[in-house]
Amino acid sequence: MALDGVVIANLVKELQDTLLGGRISKIAQPEKDELLLTIKGQSREQYKLLLSAGAGLPLIYLTEQSKPSPMAAPNFCMLLRKHLNGAKILEISQPGLERIVNFKLEHLDELGDLQVKYLIVELMGKHSNIIFCDENLVILDSIKRINQFVSSVREVLPGRDYFIPATTEKYDPLTITYEVFQSTVLKKPLPIGKALYNTLTGISPLIANELCCRASLDAEEPTEALSEVAGLHLYKTLERLIEDIKDGMFYPNIVSLNGTPVEFSSVTLTCYKSHEVQTFSSISSLLEAYYAAKNSVARIRQKSADLRKVVSNAIDRAAKKYDLQRKQLKDTEKKDKYKVYGELITAYGYECEPGAKVLTALNYYDNKEINIPLDPTMSAMENAKQYFEKYNKLKRTFDALSTQIQETQDELTHLESIKNALDIATDENDLAELKRELTEFGYVKRKFVSGNRQLEKKSSTKKSNGKSKPLHYISSDGYHMYVGKNNFQNDELTFQFADGGDWWFHAKKTAGSHVIVKAGGSELPDRTFEEAARLAAYYSSARDAEKVEVDYTLKKNIKKPSGGKPGFVVYYTNYSLLSPTDITGITQVQ
Repeated sequence: MALDGVVIANLVKELQDTLLGGRISKIAQPEKDELLLTIKGQSREQYKLLLSAGAGLPLIYLTEQSKPSPMAAPNFCMLLRKHLNGAKILEISQPGLERIVNFKLEHLDELGDLQVKYLIVELMGKHSNIIFCDENLVILDSIKRINQFVSSVREVLPGRDYFIPATTEKYDPLTITYEVFQSTVLKKPLPIGKALYNTLTGISPLIANELCCRASLDAEEPTEALSEVAGLHLYKTLERLIEDIKDGMFYPNIVSLNGTPVEFSSVTLTCYKSHEVQTFSSISSLLEAYYAAKNSVARIRQKSADLRKVVSNAIDRAAKKYDLQRKQLKDTEKKDKYKVYGELITAYGYECEPGAKVLTALNYYDNKEINIPLDPTMSAMENAKQYFEKYNKLKRTFDALSTQIQETQDELTHLESIKNALDIATDENDLAELKRELTEFGYVKRKFVSGNRQLEKKSSTKKSNGKSKPLHYISSDGYHMYVGKNNFQNDELTFQFADGGDWWFHAKKTAGSHVIVKAGGSELPDRTFEEAARLAAYYSSARDAEKVEVDYTLKKNIKKPSGGKPGFVVYYTNYSLLSPTDITGITQVQ
């Protein structure tokens, strides 16, 4: 998901409606590649405009949030303050459908004469920049200086002329004619979607796919397969989109799947009909909400990296131990053979001659003759004793390994459940509970200071500051559904929160959340059963599958095994259903 030319056009329209005629009252540079301008509008309202040239997150939008600035302002910020404090915004424009926003600014110089300057924001991924130019578009400075060693295409340095780098064989979709469209886009030996975004400036893969969808075409179909009528229809579809852009007809929206943003755009995305659509009153509010959510997810992923590594290493160790134990168990399969050998030698040993290497006897278990190897240096009874000793040794090994394998399997299941909980963690309280669980089971070492358990003190402090809470949904029929985000929550939901008549759901033989539906003494409608099963399927480690088998039963049938790890339960009476993992349309309570 990236800012394309259509979203930039929407931004420019919004900024024109809001900021034209306003004056810049404050300039700050909170980050090395970011500016925050405070602007007083003509109606005396105050706006904050964020401009970011970050390689990973180039942005421009209106915001109400402030950011702390460094004690000493960077040189670029000082230069802007010198020239642009009090500057009036004369024009805000976008060249063609480029990912560029031009601010034409008017200010008074030291002599009191009116001067014109340009602040140009280029939102082009790793090539993003904020460039300050004079009235002749000569660069005064930029937030990122680019010399010939960094780029052979264009230097961005004080004294150089500013120009937009030529995009090879790309055409402006705002002015392209059908003849040019036909001879360029439709003649490229590429899939239709790729031909569109490779040929037209500002058209992203998303918009290219949307154009194909609106024209009832497959974006993966080659251009050579298009008939002349289909090609003309595609051009007319593009023409209608361009008319909406020129008329300022925008529809800021985010399409999501299971609550996770998939794409955002400034036009209706008919290619995502089955997805959730969240609309916004402005493109700025969309970008702020989207990137705030994205940053939150990224921050949690970053903070959970150490825990993920601990869990991953523990799973690898347990898996290797499990494989070794299974191999050792397989070696004990011959124990019963040794027992039979000992019994048969005891029964028929009197027939065995001294120094014999083999005893042929009738196996009374299957009435077949069997050849039993013997040690010729030992008597028959000594051979029998040796075989019984081998049997007993392997039997002890078998019994021990059977217990150990079950313990290792339980450990793997426990670790997989923690791994799944890390995947669905949404805040630092969730991570704190997971760290506590890992510490209790010895995967994370406790820290000691002067003999005191520092970690436990920290944990109790965090508990008082905030506690992780289960996810809360409401079914289409109005029933409350709760989803545990970790093993502690699963236990709490199932054995403390739920009543015997409530319903319990869990993905079958898969790490996942306990889902509790509060029945309130009534019989649940089928639709609520289906929605609760979808939640159990989605919040499991099998969420990427199309369908997951889900077990469900009344809570009174769920038992906690003696000594069971958090989240472990047993049940012997249950129903099952095959559920999709899509939770679109299920209402979540914040």
